[in-house]
Amino acid sequence: MAAAAAAAAVGGPQPPQPELPAPGLALDKAATAAHLKAALSRPDNRAGAEELQALLERVLSAERPLTAAADGEEAAVAGGGGGPGAAEEEALEWCKCLLAGGGGYDEFCAAVRAYDPAALCGLVWTANFVAYRCRTCGISPCMSLCAECFHQGDHTGHDFNMFRSQAGGACDCGDSNVMRESGFCKRHQIKSSSNIPCVPKDLLMMSEFVLPRFIFCLIQYLREGYNEPADVPSEKDLNKVLQLLEPQISFLEDLTKMGGAMRSVLTQVLTNQQNYKDLTSGLGENACAKKSHEKYLIALKSSGLTYPEDKLVYGIQEPSAGTSTLAAQGFAGATGTLGQLDSSDEEDQDGSQGLGKRKRVKLSSSTKDQSIMDVLKHKSFLEELLFWTIKYEFPQKMVTFLLNMLPDQEYKVAFTKTFVQHYAFIMKTLKKSHESDTMSNRIVHISVQLFSNEELARQVTEECQLLDIMVTVLLYMMESCLIKSELQDEENSLHVVVNCGEALLKNNTYWPLVSDFINILSHQSVAKRFLEDHGLLVTWMNFVSFFQGMNLNKRELNEHVEFESQTYYAAFAAELEACAQPMWGLLSHCKVRETQEYTRNVVRYCLEALQDWFDAINFVDEPAPNQVTFHLPLHRYYAMFLSKAVKCQELDLDSVLPDQEMLMKLMIHPLQIQASLAEIHSNMWVRNGLQIKGQAMTYVQSHFCNSMIDPDIYLLQVCASRLDPDYFISSVFERFKVVDLLTMASQHQNTVLDAEHERSMLEGALTFLVILLSLRLHLGMSDDEILRAEMVAQLCMNDRTHSSLLDLIPENPNPKSGIIPGSYSFESVLSAVADFKAPVFEPGGSMQQGMYTPKAEVWDQEFDPVMVILRTVYRRDVQSAMDRYTAFLKQSGKFPGNPWPPYKKRTPLHPSYKGLMRLLHCKTLHIVLFTLLYKILMDHQNLSEHVLCMVLYLIELGLENSAEEESDEEASVCGPERCHDSWFPGSNLVSNMRHFINYVRVRVPETAPEVKRDSLASTSSDSLSSLQNSGTAQVFSLVAERRKKFQEIINRSSSEANQVVRPKTSSKWSAPGSAPQLTTAILEIKESILSLLIKLHHKLSGKQNSYYPPWLDDIEILIQPEIPKYNHGDGITAIERILLKAALQSRMNKRIIEEICRKVTPPVPPKKITAAEKKTLDKEERRQKARERQQKLLAEFASRQKSFMETAMDVDSPENDIPMEITTAEPQVSEAVYDCVICGQSGPSSEDRPTGLVVLLQASSVLGQCRDNIEPKKLPITEEEQIYPWDTCAAVHDVRLSLLQRYFKDSSCLLAVSIGWEGGVYVQTCGHTLHIDCHKSYMESLRNDQVLQGFSVDKGEFTCPLCRQFANSVLPCYPGSNVESNLWQRPSNKSIQDLIKEVEELQGRPGAFPVSISSETNLSKEMESVMKDIKNTTQKKYRDYSKTPGSPDNDFLFMYSVARTNLELELIHRGGNLCSGGASTAGKRSCLNQLFHVLALHMRLYSIDSEYNPWRKLTQLVEEVNSQQGNEEQQPEVPILYHDVTSLLLIQILMMPQPLRKDHFTCIVKVLFTLLYTQALVALSVKCNEEDRSAWKHTGALKKNTCDAEKSYEVLLSFVISELSKGKLYHEEGTQECAMVSPIAWSPESMEKYLQDFCLPFLRITSLLQHHLFGEDLPSCQEEEEFSILSSCLGLLPTFYQTEHPFISASCLDWPVPAFDIISQWCFEINSFTERHAEQGKALLIQESRWKLPHLLQLPENYNTIFQYYHRKTCSVCTKVPKDPAVCLVCGTFVCLKGLCCKQQSYCECVLHSQNCGAGTGIFLLINASVIIIIRGHRFCLWGSVYLDAHGEEDRDLRRGKPLYICKERYKVLEQQWISHTFDHINKRWGPHYNGL
Repeated sequence: MAAAAAAAAVGGPQPPQPELPAPGLALDKAATAAHLKAALSRPDNRAGAEELQALLERVLSAERPLTAAADGEEAAVAGGGGGPGAAEEEALEWCKCLLAGGGGYDEFCAAVRAYDPAALCGLVWTANFVAYRCRTCGISPCMSLCAECFHQGDHTGHDFNMFRSQAGGACDCGDSNVMRESGFCKRHQIKSSSNIPCVPKDLLMMSEFVLPRFIFCLIQYLREGYNEPADVPSEKDLNKVLQLLEPQISFLEDLTKMGGAMRSVLTQVLTNQQNYKDLTSGLGENACAKKSHEKYLIALKSSGLTYPEDKLVYGIQEPSAGTSTLAAQGFAGATGTLGQLDSSDEEDQDGSQGLGKRKRVKLSSSTKDQSIMDVLKHKSFLEELLFWTIKYEFPQKMVTFLLNMLPDQEYKVAFTKTFVQHYAFIMKTLKKSHESDTMSNRIVHISVQLFSNEELARQVTEECQLLDIMVTVLLYMMESCLIKSELQDEENSLHVVVNCGEALLKNNTYWPLVSDFINILSHQSVAKRFLEDHGLLVTWMNFVSFFQGMNLNKRELNEHVEFESQTYYAAFAAELEACAQPMWGLLSHCKVRETQEYTRNVVRYCLEALQDWFDAINFVDEPAPNQVTFHLPLHRYYAMFLSKAVKCQELDLDSVLPDQEMLMKLMIHPLQIQASLAEIHSNMWVRNGLQIKGQAMTYVQSHFCNSMIDPDIYLLQVCASRLDPDYFISSVFERFKVVDLLTMASQHQNTVLDAEHERSMLEGALTFLVILLSLRLHLGMSDDEILRAEMVAQLCMNDRTHSSLLDLIPENPNPKSGIIPGSYSFESVLSAVADFKAPVFEPGGSMQQGMYTPKAEVWDQEFDPVMVILRTVYRRDVQSAMDRYTAFLKQSGKFPGNPWPPYKKRTPLHPSYKGLMRLLHCKTLHIVLFTLLYKILMDHQNLSEHVLCMVLYLIELGLENSAEEESDEEASVCGPERCHDSWFPGSNLVSNMRHFINYVRVRVPETAPEVKRDSLASTSSDSLSSLQNSGTAQVFSLVAERRKKFQEIINRSSSEANQVVRPKTSSKWSAPGSAPQLTTAILEIKESILSLLIKLHHKLSGKQNSYYPPWLDDIEILIQPEIPKYNHGDGITAIERILLKAALQSRMNKRIIEEICRKVTPPVPPKKITAAEKKTLDKEERRQKARERQQKLLAEFASRQKSFMETAMDVDSPENDIPMEITTAEPQVSEAVYDCVICGQSGPSSEDRPTGLVVLLQASSVLGQCRDNIEPKKLPITEEEQIYPWDTCAAVHDVRLSLLQRYFKDSSCLLAVSIGWEGGVYVQTCGHTLHIDCHKSYMESLRNDQVLQGFSVDKGEFTCPLCRQFANSVLPCYPGSNVESNLWQRPSNKSIQDLIKEVEELQGRPGAFPVSISSETNLSKEMESVMKDIKNTTQKKYRDYSKTPGSPDNDFLFMYSVARTNLELELIHRGGNLCSGGASTAGKRSCLNQLFHVLALHMRLYSIDSEYNPWRKLTQLVEEVNSQQGNEEQQPEVPILYHDVTSLLLIQILMMPQPLRKDHFTCIVKVLFTLLYTQALVALSVKCNEEDRSAWKHTGALKKNTCDAEKSYEVLLSFVISELSKGKLYHEEGTQECAMVSPIAWSPESMEKYLQDFCLPFLRITSLLQHHLFGEDLPSCQEEEEFSILSSCLGLLPTFYQTEHPFISASCLDWPVPAFDIISQWCFEINSFTERHAEQGKALLIQESRWKLPHLLQLPENYNTIFQYYHRKTCSVCTKVPKDPAVCLVCGTFVCLKGLCCKQQSYCECVLHSQNCGAGTGIFLLINASVIIIIRGHRFCLWGSVYLDAHGEEDRDLRRGKPLYICKERYKVLEQQWISHTFDHINKRWGPHYNGL
């Protein structure tokens, strides 16, 4: 009712009402809206309607916005944007207000949503959206679900995958036409329409009035904006208009999202024809509307479409004069058609040069109705909206709006019909489009939603001629790129084919249309209509014939082709998509008897099209030489429908076959392809370039083979089974050009083939015959048998991953065929034939994937070489399969030698094809087999083992498939007069085998040996004359035979033979004139096939009389012939098997075999044979032996390399010894000797010619990642989980240093701690040494090397010349012995006091080095340069911590921290403790000794002022003279108890002259241990609470006077507490302190444990240091005794210490000065500090010493959890969703990979993060690819994935989208490589990232 009212309102055009001032309008929209709504609700709403009308006229007038924009365009003024924008916003505001009828718009939206009966999801998405597809739930193969619906539904155990949408799509949840209801999600399961209340009338009343105007306004904008220029409109203009309309379309889109109620209103509006007519007719006085309508008509016309007002007028095709007349007619009457096809369809003018006329004729016959292409009439808004959507090339917003409406059923139907109506127009626009890719995607985005629904497709097919339209449109599309076919008869050919070089084919522009066609053919009801409609079938075959013979190849005979065309990609894609896939679609509906009629139709029109084709190319009987096309879609249609007819429809084959002549024609081209394949593999086409090989490979490749080679071979099988076998066999050999080779003569002349190609062509011909005769794919195998055979063939070539198997097995390309990859049958067959090999991991090895490998019984019984040969794309795969087969036989002990391909029993033939076996029983084949056996026996040239193998295979096939048992009496098959020219009496192989052939007449060149022998023979014996009289010498010519047969067939088959048979011109084949004359010779043969076989047996075995009939010993053999020993073996076995079968089939044969064996064969002269053998037969074997030798050498080399790698590289193999150890300690060696790996000389390192270690320096932050809690951090996968780096080792040390720097003197602070937790420099070596001058020349040569290296020589990077390990510096070896063994072997008896003095003096002496610093030697220069390298390895921020930049203290701190970093990292590599003891895994390649020398040399340059040397504070009591005076001005020094003891140790040792004496080292350790122990006591006292403290204070005080008070922790602790109580340290035990108090009650044991744990890290580092400096081995121990073992190893424990009573850490103390005095001195420093800063004082005392080992973040089990959280997550820096999100696995930071958004100073975010988080090493998980990427400095590499699917495979880029699960072993390997810093050594494929990641 409302609609009618609106229509009435529209009908009376309203003059605009100026009296309402515009500002007044804006004042109160809501009030106006409410008022209008009330007015319209009255029964008589005429006035209200008019008022609303007027208002809308003014608000929505299309004049304002676009005229501004248009003027802007004309005047090229960009500034016209502000005006229109504002007006549009205003208009939208008005609309919202009016819709809401005065209320708030948001409340209105909510109200409408409440009435949404949404049973469908219908969420629309665009490209790149992540969606799901579940094959278990889908009815249509295109079904897809949004992530939300997928996760809400239950798909456990289903076959689903996640995918990235290419073209966009929509969620099908809730649509039972497309998917099964069981798969619906929770929201869409309930059919909710019933319980939704009815929509109140007044809610949407305003919408019904307002929306028509709004949509009309939108259409006017679109009309206005489209300026049809002379040329194609530029993208820019269209985009500009679209940008202006963005808000309007978005508004409509929002309306659709309000749910069903609003959608149905919109549907009403869009489809109402009356509204459309009233608003857009352009009549009436409104000038604007008029102009707009005119523009619309112009647009229609320019699109080559007409606007028929009336069907009647359309009948009379009157071309109208053009637009001006239209305007004059006032748009009232009929306009006629705007020009006929030729004038308006510009496509035809392009393609019509030269071909135009003919093509036009061709088309008019086939196309039904021109109107499909040219007529469009719009009757509703929807139709015109779609028209403009197409005109504007499918803007994304419009597409989304149109699709969002689809859940409304009424709309869906209307829209689908509209879409079909515009189909031809879509095609025209698509062809012209510049952005055809984008446009194609958008078209398919729409069409797949419409055509996947069978019900809808059927309806449109019935009501709108959908099939006619599609076929016609496709035909038209291809019309535009046809060229004349050059196949066969170039001059007179009338056939046209598509030109594969055209953009249309090259860019696959046709795929949207073809994909729609395939989609609708998958619906049975639609396909049936297609198959029943004869006219359509004719048109379709016409379409297919455009592809018949496309992309013709002509063999280049003279020079190499200049330009290799790549058109073959387009050709193969076109045949597969445009011809084969529709064919498979149709075939899937021809499965049952009832569909016979369809097959007959297709076959009939297919044969007609083929007949037309043969006529068009003028084909008679000979194909043109040196041409091949791989594209014969008509043949393949014919073949596949025949196959289906016999297999599924029980049709009689002969009823659908043509006459013999047609069959002979049919077989020619497929046979030509088979011969060309052999030619291509024989390198006869090499001048055509690589692309011809590409074609040969594509033709057999898994995605194409079952639409190309399989139908071809099947068609040949059909022809062979119906044609004369002799004719067929001779055709084959003639096609393969080896006829001349098949002569008994030892020499021959081949006029069509070069000698070097003969052998491979002969092999090709025989192999083809074997395939033809043994392949049963279409001849009786069931689908499961086929699947099994395919799978076995693929697995035999190589072990395969699950996904590659899915990819390699040619599935039936039609999705509905039932054998879908991953279906039940696939999995069950796979588990039957293959075993799964789970991936294994060797550290440092390659990442393997889960593989399937054939079961033993498959090798034993099912390995089928024929299938393997058919399916191999690369020839090497056949060899690979044979090698694997050989290995299996050796391993299982079945056969030791080199086996031949096994003979495999075939599935029985379908009765219709029985005729095929006649090929095996025809004389021609027998003559060929006989000739070849004879030639092989006589060692003629160009024969190979492969030829013999195939000959035997054919004989065996013949025996297996022989006719009924022949009678034993020699019945003469034909009278003697018949057979004088034929060699064999009959055609049965079984009897022909025993037939002896005595003499053969051959034509040979005069130079042949036979000629001379011939004359000699005639003189010496009269046998010859008698022979000539009897005339029994056999002559045979294949070619003549074939001609004769052909003639017979032709004469038989047609009375018009005379006009068909052209005189055969043999000019093409005639020999070049230079050839020597041929002469006839007669050879004496006297052999039969059986005798030749037995002689070959002797020849192969190399022994005389080697064959002995087995049945003479064991008569049983004849009864049960299946003997396993004959199944596998070489040629000898094959011959034995054949002879046995021959004997079984006929008693005569048995007798003759026995006779032949009885005659002792005359010995063959050995000399001749060996010479010939060397020539031919053993060429293969020699090759084989060479291959084996090579394998052996390679294996040996590999094992050597492996063992070398293990010693030199492997992180985890401490046992192996490396030949050159650096740290070998041999007391008698005075100087260490080094081998230079470049010049090979060995000698000591000297100052003039220093030797250096190859080292890799890298900055590392691994230490900084240690945390203090055991539980490893997890990767955050929800917003709540976050990782904060407060508790990492690096953070804690940073805080400590800055605290110290706040209160103490800077230079002193820098001695109190170590840095290098982040960005410390780690030095590692492969252990090889070289002279430093050799290294320099090596670097020079690398610099000049032009080869692209994976490293940058300019940065000093290189690979070790010996082991190729990555390195970037050379660490000089210090002259002298490597280990100062003589010095430390004599322990000195000096007291500790003396030693302390010596240490102090030695530290004071400047440079007490053998090398004086002043004299510049090569060695000192090198040491300086390596120090520079070490500094440059890490960033400045990781070395400069001083407040005064460039202060020497900085360098000092940095240098001893390098030593600390390397020791700490080694400790981590050992697992964080030294329990394992022994020489370390890293020890073998440790360079700490050399590193220490370099560091010490440089540390000595900075002598510490003795005033400040902490050594004094540790070992002397200072008189308190100037304690308080100077301190007011400057900051105090760091109290000694705040010092880091390990740092002090390194400072003390590096300050000593090198080499260091052992007793000095022990002395330093003892002194430092006293400090460490005191620190432990202080920390303990701070940790416990007040009561504990006072209790301890008393108990300790009582024991103070006992003898070993200094070694009792209770006494010392009580003293510390009493000393510190003097200060304010323990005061203000406020509430905040309770947190630090440990809740446990302290027992003596727990206190002892605390003290030991506190001291252990220091002891470990010290022991390691001692191990490296003095070469002492580390003892191994249990964890609980680690402390005592290490302390005694370090000399802290007195040797006489008894281990009976429990160990007490305090017994290690050896105080250099009275303990209580020094402790009180140290405590005093603390007290004076805590006077002012008690808080900080306490914090600094409690150090966390027990760091756990570093770990990467723990990852969740299932990859989907990571993916779902991160792939939509916004980046915290740029707040966008990154295109390539990545997450750091060390700290969990989320980054944009390659994102320009987060780039800072030319560094992208990942590179930047790798520098901040890992000092140049980053480990990132790429969210969208599931791969891990490693950044190391300026290089990066793809590491692989730690997530594998259920079959143990990676899924890089998530292409397959299967669920992925964490592989813990792989993750461990990754973590291990990170901790051990071995990324550079283990991963080989590095590339520069140029800071762009």
